[in-house]
Amino acid sequence: MGQLLVRLLSEFRRELLAEAESHGYGDLRPAHLQITGNIGTKGIRLTALAARAQLSLAATSELVNEMQKMGYLERRPDPADARAKLIFPTARGLRLLHEASDKVKELEQLWGMYAGEQRFEAALQTLQDVLNATRMSAKPQGNDG
Repeated sequence: MGQLLVRLLSEFRRELLAEAESHGYGDLRPAHLQITGNIGTKGIRLTALAARAQLSLAATSELVNEMQKMGYLERRPDPADARAKLIFPTARGLRLLHEASDKVKELEQLWGMYAGEQRFEAALQTLQDVLNATRMSAKPQGNDG
């Protein structure tokens, strides 16, 4: 199962990067997809982005710095905490996110055709159910003693 998931994720990322390159985003690397897939548009602190992307703080910082130099991201002061910064997509980053979203929808439709729409939707729901269950079982249980 793990190998199927890894190979499917690899194919998904390959398709996204090929589409990005065809739209002028050839400077992106596969690692940048961990950031673009988790950044959102409303601003996020580095620590929250690292947790969401399941990367170390150092790796996340390095990727954000790279993407900032490439013009995809910017840091702004956090209005809730003057010492902190929020990370936002720039106009170029927003275009990238919009185009990536379109490609994801296209891939979901194509892969749904391959598997059959109902089976594909059921597979997605099954994966979500398993993920939810593993998150629940990973939570610390209350101490009854």
